[in-house]
Amino acid sequence: MTTISKPIKRNKIRRLLGKEFYILKRQLEWVSGAKKWAKKDHGDFNRNVVFEHKSTILRKLKDVDVMLQHNKRTNLELAIKHLDQMVIRQGETFSIWRNVGRPTKKKGYKEGLVLQQGQLASGVGGGLCQLGNLLFWMFGHSPLTVTERYRHGFDVFPDVNRTVPFGAGATLSYNYIDLQILNETVDDFKLELWLDDEFLHGRLLCETPLENSFRVEERNHQIKQQFWGGYTRHNEIVQIKTDPDGNETERLLVQNHAIMMYSPLLEDKS
Repeated sequence: MTTISKPIKRNKIRRLLGKEFYILKRQLEWVSGAKKWAKKDHGDFNRNVVFEHKSTILRKLKDVDVMLQHNKRTNLELAIKHLDQMVIRQGETFSIWRNVGRPTKKKGYKEGLVLQQGQLASGVGGGLCQLGNLLFWMFGHSPLTVTERYRHGFDVFPDVNRTVPFGAGATLSYNYIDLQILNETVDDFKLELWLDDEFLHGRLLCETPLENSFRVEERNHQIKQQFWGGYTRHNEIVQIKTDPDGNETERLLVQNHAIMMYSPLLEDKS
């Protein structure tokens, strides 16, 4: 049985100091020269679509101020300006936060929905996890390698209108909780992101048509009761690659372990 300890509540000062320490540590890593970073490129690129996806911007969430949802749209619009047209060339690493930068009021970011110590709250730049979720799902359908990815330690909402498996996303918090992707292939890839009235859209292109196809599936989904009384949720997200001859190989993308913030026991009303 997978055991998850009951979450520890830390005071506000400790959380703030700890966060600033890790932000500084990550900034030093950015300038160390250890990685070659992907950059924006508005030049010509062949229209070989690897994968595209969209996610609903405004969702009806219980006990959540709808204004936080509208503010999320503003935050997404500001963030994707720094990521649209990114090209990930051979040997380069793509990072969300290195390109987006710190979301602040001065830059136009608004109060959006965030998760703090297992509780719903608001914070400047909130809602950008939707961007992390979309990008992780897209990259999971490609030959690119996920080198850094995090998810919430909490499962916040039931699976109402969920279009992808639980845990098939990536949480974000500036700047050390990041999504990073390494291009270990011989091809170059380009990212396109845009918004319309209803959806956040993403598209991943490759300079040449890919021989293999990719899909993502869930494995070993379980809900367990822990010794301290709460429930936890567990699964694996697996990528299946199919070659031109129909042969399939699997690669484990991530394992998920999260504390559920809602009861998994539903009343039978039939």
